Amino acid sequence: MPSHLRTSQRRHLLKAVLAAGSAPLFIRHAFAADPAERFALGLASGCPRADGLVLWTRLTGPDLPTQTEVHWEMAEDEAFTRIAARGTEQALLEDAHSVHAEPSGLKPDRWYWYRFTALGARSQLGRTRTAPAGDAKVQQLRFAIASCQRWDHGRYAAWADMAKQDLDLVLFMGDYIYENAAVSNASASGPSPRVHQGGLCRSLSDYRQRYAQYKSDPALQAMHARAPWIIIWDDHEVDNDWAGDQSQGLEADFPQRRIAAAKAYWEHMPFTQAMRPRGADLRLFNRFDWGDLARIITVDDRQWRDPQVCPKPGRGGSNTQSLKECPDFLDPRRSMLGAAQELRLAQSWDRSRPWNLLAQQTLMARMNWEPNSEKSPIYWTDGWDGYPMARQRLLRDMQAAQVQNAVVLGGDVHAHYVADLKLDFADPASPVLATEFCGTSISSQGLDQARVAGAMGHNPHFRYGRSDQRGYMSFKLQPQGLDAALHSVRDPWDAASRVDVLARFAVEAGRPGAQAA
Repeated sequence: MPSHLRTSQRRHLLKAVLAAGSAPLFIRHAFAADPAERFALGLASGCPRADGLVLWTRLTGPDLPTQTEVHWEMAEDEAFTRIAARGTEQALLEDAHSVHAEPSGLKPDRWYWYRFTALGARSQLGRTRTAPAGDAKVQQLRFAIASCQRWDHGRYAAWADMAKQDLDLVLFMGDYIYENAAVSNASASGPSPRVHQGGLCRSLSDYRQRYAQYKSDPALQAMHARAPWIIIWDDHEVDNDWAGDQSQGLEADFPQRRIAAAKAYWEHMPFTQAMRPRGADLRLFNRFDWGDLARIITVDDRQWRDPQVCPKPGRGGSNTQSLKECPDFLDPRRSMLGAAQELRLAQSWDRSRPWNLLAQQTLMARMNWEPNSEKSPIYWTDGWDGYPMARQRLLRDMQAAQVQNAVVLGGDVHAHYVADLKLDFADPASPVLATEFCGTSISSQGLDQARVAGAMGHNPHFRYGRSDQRGYMSFKLQPQGLDAALHSVRDPWDAASRVDVLARFAVEAGRPGAQAA
């Protein structure tokens, strides 16, 4: 993106942030740097633990050496008068000059400020925090979930709005980039429509360029600078609807493409060195404990899944099929997570904490698209409905672990959904085991709302369903309950659009299932 457009974007978003009141100083700093500087893609933090986390940046600009020293420092105050940690990393050409610093020995449950210096340039400031100690008495966790930020489907007013919230943590559920080639977008308003640079991402260079384009957005940069993130991927970081070594187009060279995509993904996320991919294999399964309040579990539903059942002729990937026409839906051998990851998840549920949060990619509740109860149900094959026996195993394992309160968080389907999770969705008397909040997309366009509204009547376990809303969900978690707010962008093509809270839900501890608040 030309530098004058990036400058214009940053100024435009800064005005939007300030319009709601005085922005914190660190946000003002985040927009103070010249976009032609060495840190044009911003900075980020993630993987928060009680004594450490990851600090990320990527050097930019012309004539970068093959190997460059990058200094980082963290402070307990924004003026950097109380330095808590500092160090030096090597930004290497082979890693796109990305930096993944891992400060340790930090104090638990506190906020820090951080910055980078390299080649005579200093980055903007970022703010981050550590998790509480595992045995600490914690009364509150404020977090948001987000996903699906397709560049050419809208601007990022949702990130700008989220940056004004007082959050401890962001959970990103996948589709950070889209691999699609550039297409014209007649719905884009203004003189500079959002289009992808380049063609379909296939090479390491292609994926790196796409991440750089997305990370040039000032609203996304502002939210990365605001709080630590926990991040998982879905399909578009690699290829639409991919499953293991199978792509949607069934290309013979897809395993090599996976290797390129996984490396570029790691390079651009605040991930640990231990998460560096080995070939195409990238470890995203993880556990994060937030004091004695909650365990957050992340899983990967792409690398180890069985291919989707009953695909379209000559293709891989998803389809919409009736159970009668596709009996393989019910094959008990099929897995969404893979056998090894299923076992790790079953062993990770924590009954000692009042809340378990499962961060995964997509909608878990059953969605039958056939309104006629006399006909065979119709399901989408890429989501959990395509793997119903695996879903049942997951819920049975969760039930067997006797967790106190389980909440499943997801994205992918470009709609706000709130649902009850049950072993038998067809039986109204089947007990509710967990609550699901599946957040809509930051910008990616959704299904026709009339279709979703029509499905609500014959899927009574859904409490809410809106595919015509772009935005995110925010939460306040306390020992006694979870409060959720569903945020919706008024104009997806306006970077400064107003963002409204259109619905609120609450989950009371000990009573699974969300209630409108």
